[in-house]
Amino acid sequence: MIVKRAKMTLWERFYGPAFVNGLKVTIRHFFMKKVTMQYPEEKWTVPEGYRGAPYLVKDQEGRTKCVSCQLCEFVCPPKAIRITPPGPEGMPGAGNVEKGPKDFQINMLRCIFCGLCQEVCPEEAIFLKKDYALNGESREEMVYHKEKLLSLGGVREDKIMKWKNK
Repeated sequence: MIVKRAKMTLWERFYGPAFVNGLKVTIRHFFMKKVTMQYPEEKWTVPEGYRGAPYLVKDQEGRTKCVSCQLCEFVCPPKAIRITPPGPEGMPGAGNVEKGPKDFQINMLRCIFCGLCQEVCPEEAIFLKKDYALNGESREEMVYHKEKLLSLGGVREDKIMKWKNK
């Protein structure tokens, strides 16, 4: 079956309508209000429900709340979390916590900020901070280890003192 095409006019052959439509869009944007943000001086207001980067938190006594259950590692879709358990000897000086992680790292380049790690954590050791400016000069800098995650996460007050010595 042969489809007959309508013959193009001289105006259409020189792409006149496309040129005019493009010029209209350009002129319209030229007179619109500018929306450029001067970044370090001006910052965005983070909307409600924004899921930022995950960080580890400490309890009131300054101990790591993570018990190395590895649920966050298993549930992470891009496999950005890697936990090294302490081994059979446990963590000395960790209070009543049996298994604190030897190393806990999150690759922020792989993290998709989905929040599944926070939802699945039974100890509430991972929280999402509302930050959006993660930067580094190399790939190795963007892999956050336990110490950096704890320093950025800070202390999270608990209503229930689960590991408090009696």
